[in-house]
Amino acid sequence: MRIAIFGVGGAGGRFGAFLARAGHAQGVETVFVARGGHLRAIRENGLVLETPEEEIRVRPALATDDPAAAGPVDVVLLGVKSWQVEEAARAMAPLLGPETFVVPLQNGVEAADQLAGVLGAGRVLLGMCRTFSLVAAPGRIKSLGRVHTVDFGEPDDRVTERAEGLLRTLRSAGIQAAIPPDIHVALWQKFLMVVSVGGVGAVAQKPMGDLRSDPATRARVRGAMEEILALARARRVALPADSVERAMDFIDSLAPEGTSSLQRDIAEGKPSELEAWNGAVVRLGRESGVPTPVHTEIYERLLPLERRARMSK
Repeated sequence: MRIAIFGVGGAGGRFGAFLARAGHAQGVETVFVARGGHLRAIRENGLVLETPEEEIRVRPALATDDPAAAGPVDVVLLGVKSWQVEEAARAMAPLLGPETFVVPLQNGVEAADQLAGVLGAGRVLLGMCRTFSLVAAPGRIKSLGRVHTVDFGEPDDRVTERAEGLLRTLRSAGIQAAIPPDIHVALWQKFLMVVSVGGVGAVAQKPMGDLRSDPATRARVRGAMEEILALARARRVALPADSVERAMDFIDSLAPEGTSSLQRDIAEGKPSELEAWNGAVVRLGRESGVPTPVHTEIYERLLPLERRARMSK
């Protein structure tokens, strides 16, 4: 299977490294689509993945900033930031053969619809990943903790041959992957956790361990999760009643030094995924008639920082 990693950031780099390491021994050919200093470092020295257990250095079959140099692939795993999804969809045209499909790995609940608007619904699966991974330096990805998974599925939850083929390939590369019974539920369960933790963490400027141990910020995270639970149900996504409790248990298991990508970007003065995270909760809440006071406050407090980062970009 020929797989393009379009956007070799924390998530794309983590899972791309495992696929590149599997290589021809597992019937995998991996293409990295990256840019700038990160691409130059990968071309010169390979991609290094640093984990608590080991350090992996891989060289993909091709690393390029020009999708036309790669040609058609079987699957595109999309690892760009949420605000880059539509731009990436237009740029990936040379990667698309007759049967090529795209799996977005973005945080949020709108990437698949954005891709479908450009590429057509038949080319797009719903997808998500769980990982605390970041670009530590050009050509180097650092992963924290032990939870690193990829979930995906057809929009109608049929188990198709193409989805099963990708599942086998990911697992053969050592990646924990699954096709959930309801991909929409899985997507919103992650949205509930990541957006709440990310928004509260960005405002409080605390890592995971401090965020969950402080009673005030822990209560804030829970309140944010409850708003997303209500929003999901209003939008006919059947999140289980215990979704908040399960999410709280999950964050208690995460590496205490971990932070969300939103929190890191805000702290570093970079453009962030605020609009696709807390901003989306506020916007979708208005559309659905669901009050979102916690997310509204988070969004309003972080928006000036987001605007400043984009003006200086």
